[in-house]
Amino acid sequence: MISLESFAEALELQVISPASRSSMAIGVGDICRPGLQFAGYFDVFANERPQVIGKTEMAYLCSLPDALCNERLKRYFSYPMPCIIIARGMACPPALLCQAQAHGVPIYSTQEETSAFTGRAITYMNEELAPRTTMHGVLVEVFGVGVLIMGESGVGKSECALELIKRGHLLVADDVVDIVRVGRKLRGEAPPVVRDLMELRGIGIVDIKSIFGIGATMRRKTIDIIIHLEAWSPEKDYDRLGTQEKTHEILGLSIPLMEIPVSPGRNLAIIVEIAARNWRLKCEGYDAVNELDRRLTQLYGRSEADKNG
Repeated sequence: MISLESFAEALELQVISPASRSSMAIGVGDICRPGLQFAGYFDVFANERPQVIGKTEMAYLCSLPDALCNERLKRYFSYPMPCIIIARGMACPPALLCQAQAHGVPIYSTQEETSAFTGRAITYMNEELAPRTTMHGVLVEVFGVGVLIMGESGVGKSECALELIKRGHLLVADDVVDIVRVGRKLRGEAPPVVRDLMELRGIGIVDIKSIFGIGATMRRKTIDIIIHLEAWSPEKDYDRLGTQEKTHEILGLSIPLMEIPVSPGRNLAIIVEIAARNWRLKCEGYDAVNELDRRLTQLYGRSEADKNG
C-alpha cells in the first residue's frame, strides 16, 4: 500500500484539502478519470483508484446546473476513494471541495497536463506496489545484459565482478540485491546504504565509483540471466554442450540459469562475458547447439536428436 503522504511527495502535489485519519491508502497501480460518473453513470466505477480530474471532466462538471451538480457529487462521494488530483493547476469548484471535506477525501493539485501526470503517476504506483524480494548475489551489466551472479559465500562472486568492472562493465549491486518485478521483467538495484560499495575479502569495503569513476556503476538493471558459481566437483556431470536449458524462478518469473564450476586458474570474467554475448545471440534467433545439429545433419543425414529418438 502507498500512503497518501508518500504519493503526494513523490509526485510533487500541492494540497488543496488535506487527508483525514480515515483516508484510504493507495493499493492499485492505476487511475480513474471520473467523466462518466459526473455524467451519472456508476455501474462501472473504479473508485479504489486515485481520481484524476482533467480539463474535460472539469469543463463538464462546471457546465451542470447547481442542483444537478450537487446531486452528482453527492453520489460520487458516496463511494470510498483514496484522493482526487486536479490537473493543469485548475481551481477546485466550491461544491467539489465541500463534498470532499465532508467525506474526508483529500484533494491535490498538479500543474502538469493530465496525460503527462497520469503516465508518471501510473509508473510510480506500479513500481511501489510491485512484488519485491532481496537476494544474496552480485548484479552487473555486461554488454548491456543484466547478469546476476550467485553462489555460496567465498566462491568468488565479488572478485569476478571486480574483474568485469576492470574490463569496462558496470556494477549494479554487490552482496545484497533488491529485486522488484515490474510486468514481465525483474529489475535489481543495490540498497541505498551499500550502493557503489563492494566487499573484498582481505581488503574490506571499497568504493567502486571513487576508484573506477562514475562510469563504472549504474543505479538499476533488468535481470536477464543468472550465473551460479559453484566449486568444481569431479562427481557432478556438468552440461558440456549447453543442451540442458535451466531456469531459476524469482517472484514467479523464470530466468535463464547457467551453472559455472569454479576451479583455480579459470578466468570467470571471460566466461561471464561469453555467456552474456551468447544469450544475446539466442535472443536474436541464433543458437550454436542448433547450428551444430544442422552441421551433423548435413554430414550424417539425420540429427543427433533423431538418433537418440
